[in-house]
Amino acid sequence: MPTPEFDIVGPEAIRDGRATDAYFERTETTLRHAGRNPRVVAEVTADQFPDGEFEVLAGVKDAAALLAGRGVDVDAIPEGRLFDGGPVMRIEGRYLDFARFETSLLGFLSHASGIATAALEARIAAPDSTVLSFGARHVHPSMAAAVERNALVGGLDGFSHVAAGDVIGEEAGGTMPHALLICFGKGNQEAAWRAFDEAVGEDVPRVALCDTYSDEVDEALRAAETLGDRLDSVRLDTTQSRRGDFRHIVREVRWELDARGYDDVDVFVSGGLTPTTLRALRDVADGFGVGGHVSNADPVDFALDIVEVDGEFAAKRGKLSGAKDVYRTADGGHHVGLRGRDGPTDAESLLEPVVRDGDVVYEFDVDEAAARAAADAARTGFGEEK
Repeated sequence: MPTPEFDIVGPEAIRDGRATDAYFERTETTLRHAGRNPRVVAEVTADQFPDGEFEVLAGVKDAAALLAGRGVDVDAIPEGRLFDGGPVMRIEGRYLDFARFETSLLGFLSHASGIATAALEARIAAPDSTVLSFGARHVHPSMAAAVERNALVGGLDGFSHVAAGDVIGEEAGGTMPHALLICFGKGNQEAAWRAFDEAVGEDVPRVALCDTYSDEVDEALRAAETLGDRLDSVRLDTTQSRRGDFRHIVREVRWELDARGYDDVDVFVSGGLTPTTLRALRDVADGFGVGGHVSNADPVDFALDIVEVDGEFAAKRGKLSGAKDVYRTADGGHHVGLRGRDGPTDAESLLEPVVRDGDVVYEFDVDEAAARAAADAARTGFGEEK
């Protein structure tokens, strides 16, 4: 087999089950040799019991596509909903119908849920601001679409990666990097801003980057004078080592723009932002570009465990046997109980059908997932400062 040009495991390998850990191949060989293929219930969990630390479930769309056509039934918490202990997904079927897909399944759910959770943290930190995902450059290009889609699931307003937009059916946004200003040379910022305005389509916001060569206030005012009413925003992306009191810098830019009648020009901030910095700046900046906090989020540590074999409870040490249901109560509580037993009074059951006998029976919608995340965040107190 020739060496691929890029270090990418392609969709064919994922779909065929080659994107797996070697011991699943050996498990298949052994079970077939022994003539064993029990009907099992398997659950995907991060924690067995609730501990008060909520996370956002994402990646279900890819997981459903992976398990489609496998002859299994799958139930899952809908994308965008928050969870805290117990199963987020339940798979029922013959074990060999899905055994080799565990590695990819967990990868889809783990990485996506970490990204969506971090995005929701940023969203909650600046609820009235425009917050965009700028972090695709921090990950392998093959991950870009997953980063951007799950940033949207977490509630961000948009993203920057063009090819990711092609994959998920959403349009990428963005204006200019420092490289554009540098190509025009020091002292020629006006020429760069003017050329940009003349070159790009009218549907592209006129956002001038204003910290390349001189003071942020100086460049912001020069950009406003250059583009006048056509200027939508100025963006400050000042490197951390030169910021000083960045809140003061943003307030100064805002003051000087307002003083000269440019009160309709927004101030957009990017560069190494976290929920903490968003909270510190949300009352003085109009929008933010968040990068590594979202794209580099730690994956959720999901595991898949068999909990029933041929109708009998089963589990390895440290895991809870028996198929389970999870519930959300009106006060935002998350509850776990055995399937078929009574749940909490007036509680909402969270697991919903996703795949039935190999057919995907659930409609996936990013906007609806983001709305679920926002509603659950409000109900559970997710992201509140403690």
